[in-house]
Amino acid sequence: MEKLDLSKQFKTYYSAKSKPELVHIEKAQYLSIPGKGDPSGEEFARKIQAIYPVAYALKFAFKAREKDFVVAKLEGLWWYDEDRYRNATIDNAPQTIPRSEWEYRLLIRIPDFVTQQDVESAVQECYSAKGVAEIREVTFFEMEEGKAVQMLHTGPFDTEPATLAKLMEFITARNLGRNGLHHEIYLSDFRKTSPDKLKTILREPVK
Repeated sequence: MEKLDLSKQFKTYYSAKSKPELVHIEKAQYLSIPGKGDPSGEEFARKIQAIYPVAYALKFAFKAREKDFVVAKLEGLWWYDEDRYRNATIDNAPQTIPRSEWEYRLLIRIPDFVTQQDVESAVQECYSAKGVAEIREVTFFEMEEGKAVQMLHTGPFDTEPATLAKLMEFITARNLGRNGLHHEIYLSDFRKTSPDKLKTILREPVK
C-alpha cells in the first residue's frame, strides 16, 4: 500500500528559499486547536499533546481503509490585538509584544479525503481513550491563503525578527498589503532539534 506524503505532493507548500519569494498557496484543510500565551509555557505544550493523538487516530483509521498517509508537519498561525498594539510591525512584533498576549492556532494539514465527520469521530475516540480536556478543542479547519510572501528561517525562534525584516522589506518594496495571519511551518521538531538547526517557513499572505 502506497503511503500519501503531503510534503511530496505539495512541494511548494512545504519548501521555501533562504530569501523572500512570492508564492501561491492552494486551499487546504487541517486539524486545528486555538490558544493564547507563551509558546514556551505548559498550555502550549498541552495543545501540541492534544492535536497529535487526533492526527494519528485519523492516520490509523485510514490505514485500515488502505488510504495510509504520513502525519504532516506542525504549523501555527499567530496574531495579536492590533488595536492595542498599533505600532507593531511584522518584524518588530516578536520583540515588542509580550508572549502572554500572542494568540495562535496550531495546525496539522490533513489529506483532502478526510472529512469533518472523520475529524469529529477521531476527536471523540481520543477523548474517550485519554480523557484530556484539550482534545475536545481540536476541530476541522479550512484555509486558502492564496498569494503570499515566504522565506526559510534557519536557527532559533529568537532570531526570527531578522528574517521577518527581510520579508517586510520585500513586501514594502512591491507595495503589497497584508492579507492574513502570520504563518509558520515547523519543518523541524522543535522539541527534539537543537535551536541552531531549526528550520521554519515564515509566510505572510499578501494582496
